[in-house]
Amino acid sequence: MQVTRRRLSDAPATGGGRRTRRRTLVTAAATAVVVTAGAGVGWAKSDTFGTNRVGQVYDQGELVSSNQYLAPYGERLVIDNGKIMSSTVSPDGTHLAASVTDGGAALAIVDVKNWKVQQLVGSAAGSTPKIGTNAVGQEGPTYSPDGKQLWLGQPDGYTRFDVNPDGSVANPKVVKIAKSGSQQALVAGLVFSADGTTAYAAVNGQNRVVAIDTAAGTVGQSWAVGIAPRGLAQAGGKLYVSNEGGRPAKPGESTINSYGTQVPADPNTGATLTGTVSVIDLANPSAAPGSIDVGLHPTAVYAKNGAVFVTNTGTNSVSVIDAERDKVVQTIATRPWSEASIGYEPDAVTLTDDGHLLVTLGRANAIAVYRYAGPQEPASYVGLLPTDYFPAEISSSGNHILVSNTRGIDARRVDGAHGTHDTTSSVVRFTLPSDKEIRKQTAKVFAQNNWTNNAAKLATGNKAKAQPVPNRIGDPSTIKHVFLLVKENRTYDQVYGDLPQGNGDASLAQFGANVTPNQHALAEQFGLYDNTYDIGTNSAEGHNWLMQADNPEYTESSAGEYIRSYDTEDDALGHQAGGTLWSGVLAGGKSVRDFGEFHQFLTKPAGATWQNLYCDTKTMQATGNGSAYKLVSSSPIPSLNNVSVPAFPKFDTAVPDIYRAQIWKQDFEQNGPADLNMLWLSSDHTGGPANAAAQVADNDLAVGQIVDEITHSPYWKDSAIFVVEDDSQAGLDHVDGHRAPIQIISPYAQHGVVDSRYYSQINMIRTIEQILGIRPMNQKDTAATPMTSAFTATPDFTPFTALPNRTSLTNGLATPPSCGPDVPAAPSALAAPAATGAVPAEQADLVRTWSAWKDQQRLTGADAAPDRANPAQMNHLTWYEAHDWKTPYPGEQTLLAPADVPGAYLPSAELDG
Repeated sequence: MQVTRRRLSDAPATGGGRRTRRRTLVTAAATAVVVTAGAGVGWAKSDTFGTNRVGQVYDQGELVSSNQYLAPYGERLVIDNGKIMSSTVSPDGTHLAASVTDGGAALAIVDVKNWKVQQLVGSAAGSTPKIGTNAVGQEGPTYSPDGKQLWLGQPDGYTRFDVNPDGSVANPKVVKIAKSGSQQALVAGLVFSADGTTAYAAVNGQNRVVAIDTAAGTVGQSWAVGIAPRGLAQAGGKLYVSNEGGRPAKPGESTINSYGTQVPADPNTGATLTGTVSVIDLANPSAAPGSIDVGLHPTAVYAKNGAVFVTNTGTNSVSVIDAERDKVVQTIATRPWSEASIGYEPDAVTLTDDGHLLVTLGRANAIAVYRYAGPQEPASYVGLLPTDYFPAEISSSGNHILVSNTRGIDARRVDGAHGTHDTTSSVVRFTLPSDKEIRKQTAKVFAQNNWTNNAAKLATGNKAKAQPVPNRIGDPSTIKHVFLLVKENRTYDQVYGDLPQGNGDASLAQFGANVTPNQHALAEQFGLYDNTYDIGTNSAEGHNWLMQADNPEYTESSAGEYIRSYDTEDDALGHQAGGTLWSGVLAGGKSVRDFGEFHQFLTKPAGATWQNLYCDTKTMQATGNGSAYKLVSSSPIPSLNNVSVPAFPKFDTAVPDIYRAQIWKQDFEQNGPADLNMLWLSSDHTGGPANAAAQVADNDLAVGQIVDEITHSPYWKDSAIFVVEDDSQAGLDHVDGHRAPIQIISPYAQHGVVDSRYYSQINMIRTIEQILGIRPMNQKDTAATPMTSAFTATPDFTPFTALPNRTSLTNGLATPPSCGPDVPAAPSALAAPAATGAVPAEQADLVRTWSAWKDQQRLTGADAAPDRANPAQMNHLTWYEAHDWKTPYPGEQTLLAPADVPGAYLPSAELDG
């Protein structure tokens, strides 16, 4: 197949729009009519991304894996030391202090004048000064009013630094806040009294605010506030506290957990239902705090000129509170594209002296600019300025603006192999341009986000002919049953690097055709996609991108700790108001059947070891009987639990995927498929009892068996199977760490082609939505172009026949199964040999060291969860096992012990749990 690349046409800029005035609510002219499914949502015919590749720079900017180009307005400073969680400018404006994660440090000090990173502080040996942990909270660090101290929020309180005359920090001291039961402090926002003697801290994990004596470091007064207090600002002798989880639940309300607190939540979407700001009167500290209702997921709080501004990240607006009356007098919409109402994620705000209100839109990589004349005067929308990836903080001094961007330019672009944890962040500075220039830059932001006004062009009154991917949502599709198979953590090169017809690097193909014969056969039969990307860095993000077409700001900003939650399946704060893939399908009147995906809980009976489940699988295959073991998997979200098959186990690397395939097969043959069928097949995560190659081979065989079953069934004629990794964090790729293997399997899929068009997980989810006739969840999937070119109107009903595994599924087991070891088929002489599990005698001690390390990770058992192990160490172990302990990790000269792995210092926050 020949694929051509087209240039991006000019995208339309938003104009002035309309403005409506109300007594207490003003909607700024950043929002027009939101198009719903009933209006016939279509997509742009232009090929915005073509065959462009992530990490390369084009006319529109540098392409990243989230369907966006980056070309920020102003001057950029890239920080190669992880993601910025939050930042603060020093009182004198000379330095920016940023909390960072996923790069071996906790704190970065940026010299603003000389525009460079001046100092890095963390827990690694050699850090000056050295601190106890690299885990950092959602907000801060915070300077004292005189600039002589810097307080860094961490899980159990703060690390307080002295600030040297040159802006560097020294003399760390721990200011501890005790646990409340099992709940750690997880501090968030911090503000000081004017004289600096008292610090007021939002204790996020304990739903309270405390006063701290800054000299003694002791906690005094404590106030109970709403759920998950986050931002803090002081105005008129009062503290204003944003409660991201809203108010406490009332008796009888529907709730979902968040860090031990039951949060009012929608049982269908799992999303929070309230957002509040608590008001603490410092002149009357014994009084109970007041409460003001605002939008959902209030995050940043900023006070100036008698007004308090609150970013409602979940409902995409800014509440303006009159600090004298403690009343919301204006709500400013931050929804610049008319076709989607949510998903922009405002998360920081500042007001310039000349009356420009600037709001960062994290998920749009932009700053929304408004004219603001006072709390009672309706703000008017000016336009947008482009930023780097996920702007999270903004400050102004006069018209000089500083913006910190959580993900910078995403994973580092270096020669050779690289992975998702090569993360960056950035700081951008500029002088605020004229309103005319801002309006000009708005068109650039629209183009970078692929926001095109396309629905009206495609909306017609005619009944369309059925086609695989309809032009409009609601038009008929030739596909009735969609299967989404979610796997774990592999890059494209790890699996397909050995396929010469694609853009692969064979030296990085850890799991080539002798480990994954079915995936290779599927690629040969149904097409190879060598320019498709996962978006998240880890599973916490990856499953959100698949189920919500987004990684909500709450999860994005929690990456420095991941203590409140990593698996946001069991956290109401991790769910967006726009719902999930399954809730949208159910709302559209269609059926869903879930097998483990987005589940949080798993119970296993005694004796349900990997070995016994492997033998039980053989028995089920031979007899057709059910399992001898009663495993129960479940979700905390009622709407998902209602459509789930509890016998299908969620993530646990001590459960073979071929066991999961048998549980699914029995349900499929008894009940048939739903309209949407979701399966979590997680053995290719590796880390279980068998070695890495064996577990990936197990996963490959299970996928082959499932596809074989579907394609030989009566449902094959109108089915489509999408196979995708949740993320690609656990391996290397020569193009980009986010590039991942996918499969699209259907009679209507293009057969035998190499498709090098740019796609991401968002495009895949939009394709599923388009097929099933459900409206997109947010601006990300609304803007995404369905993978129409991956389908054809002329079906090929040839089924797929699963290939036997060529790598023994029992390789590496300390104890063989009672039914005997697995005997694989003969390997292909045309493919690279697979790992055998043999350990060279000279590496026996090293292997024992790694085995002891693996035993300490939460990879198996009732408490198993994805990605709990340090990613750098996990990737090394997988590489060593895949190469039979003979080959050093790329870029290294020898095999390393766990403690010697570069990146072994990553904090628990980045241990994904």
